[in-house]
Amino acid sequence: MEMTAMDNARFEAMRHAMVASQLRTNAVSDQRIVAVMARVPREAFLPADVRGIAYRDTAVPLGRGRFQNVPIATGRLLTEAYLLPADRVLLIGAAGGYTAAVLAGLVGQVVAVESDPALASLAREALADYSNVTLVEGPLAAGHAGAPYDVLVIDGSVEHVPEVLVAQLDTGGRAVAGIADRGITRLAAGRKTAGGFALLDFADIDCVPLPGFARPKTFTF
Repeated sequence: MEMTAMDNARFEAMRHAMVASQLRTNAVSDQRIVAVMARVPREAFLPADVRGIAYRDTAVPLGRGRFQNVPIATGRLLTEAYLLPADRVLLIGAAGGYTAAVLAGLVGQVVAVESDPALASLAREALADYSNVTLVEGPLAAGHAGAPYDVLVIDGSVEHVPEVLVAQLDTGGRAVAGIADRGITRLAAGRKTAGGFALLDFADIDCVPLPGFARPKTFTF
C-alpha cells in the first residue's frame, strides 16, 4: 500500500503524540531513545491492515497469536538496558522489525531473531535500509550463535529466560525482558556476572507474550 503525503503527515502527528503522552510521562528518561522513537515510522513495520493503530498505547495484533509490543513497554525496556553506541545487541522477538530499527539508531550492531515466517518476511523488507541489523529467522528461545552479545533484549513477556540465551550474553552484559508470572506481567532488568545471572523487576507494565518460553514443569512425586 502506497503512503500519501497526507498519510505520512497523519502518522507523524500520531508519532509525536505517542512520544508526548506515552513516553515522556512514563519514565522513558533516556533522551536518545525518545528521539529515535520520535523518528522511526512504527507504521512501516506493521501489516497494512493495522497501521492505523500503530501509535495506540495498546498491543497491536499481528496475527497468529503475535502482537507488537506496547510502546511504553519497549521504551522502558530499552531505557533500563543502558545502551551504549558500541553495543552488540541480541533482540528476541523482532516481530515486524520496529524495535530492531529503534535499536539500530542507538547501538553498533543488532541481531534480531523472529520465529514467525510472515513477520520475518515483513521485518526483512522493512529493515532493508538498516545496515547494522541482521535478521535471523528461527526459534526465539534459541537466540543466535553470534555470541557474545553486550545486551539481551527480549521485547515481550516470557515465563523464564532459557540458559541458552544467558550463555550468549557476555560477562558483564545487560539483559531486559518482560516476565510473566501467574497472570501478572512485569518488566525486569539485570546483568550477567561471573557468579551468575538474575533479573529484578522494575515496573508493572503490560507486555505482549512471546511463544516458546513456557517454564519447564518441575517433576513431583
